Amino acid sequence: MAGALQLGQSLRDLDRERYLTTLYAPTGKRAALNALYVFNAEIAAIRDKVREPMAGEIRLQWWRDALAAGAETGNPVADTLIATIREHRLPQPAFERMLEARIFDLYDDPMPDCATLEGYCGETASTLIQLAAMILDSKTAQNWADAAGHAGCAMAIAGMLRLLPIHRSRGQCFVPQDVLGSVGTTSEAFIAGNDREAAGRAVSAMGSLSREHLVKFASYAKDLPPVLRPAFLPVAPVGAHLKAVQARPAAAAGQSRSASGIRSQLAIMHRAARGWG
Repeated sequence: MAGALQLGQSLRDLDRERYLTTLYAPTGKRAALNALYVFNAEIAAIRDKVREPMAGEIRLQWWRDALAAGAETGNPVADTLIATIREHRLPQPAFERMLEARIFDLYDDPMPDCATLEGYCGETASTLIQLAAMILDSKTAQNWADAAGHAGCAMAIAGMLRLLPIHRSRGQCFVPQDVLGSVGTTSEAFIAGNDREAAGRAVSAMGSLSREHLVKFASYAKDLPPVLRPAFLPVAPVGAHLKAVQARPAAAAGQSRSASGIRSQLAIMHRAARGWG
């Protein structure tokens, strides 16, 4: 119980929105969801904890080895996650692909095109939603992979827009080169902030891409079984976040913009109670 409580507190500090969504899951499922989400938060934050990419790759490799071995590590997050993988028969390759995708975070390589971006989102955010759904009800979750795919893309791209100032400050650009080219700029110019109007157009284009996936998710979500609803609740605030960013797209490149915490919480509460029907 103490370990589960500690994981919940860690998740609340690391990813408050996902923490709020776990409160709508059955009590017996929360420890597993907490472990999954804290794991995601930790590997997503590796870039900010290391000075060199190789050090980050070593951390990712530690997770690969630990999850593959399936033995006790002494790390409470890893040990609870390993137990969760075993108990819920979660697919090991999904975690391997998630860790592989996170290598991109460690470097400043440009995102080549939208297809690559969507693939990255699929291996990270979409996979996370699908794994959470499997924890809730593995049999039912099998029919909701496409919904998870669109929900994860919508959520991940909106998250990138919220983090634009941080990414730019460290010389990183998740906006695909084909999007940047279509609005008349480059990744170098976007990072440098040389053309505020072009940057705003790029932000708007990314917002439209996120919203496109959000609309596709909504077309599935009207039939989403209540048992899986907590796994998809993290996407609930995305519309409000996009609205905040797209109200002033040029400003979003230099200053983080998102819906207020209260608005996000209300969006989660609304979808938890009524779903997307």
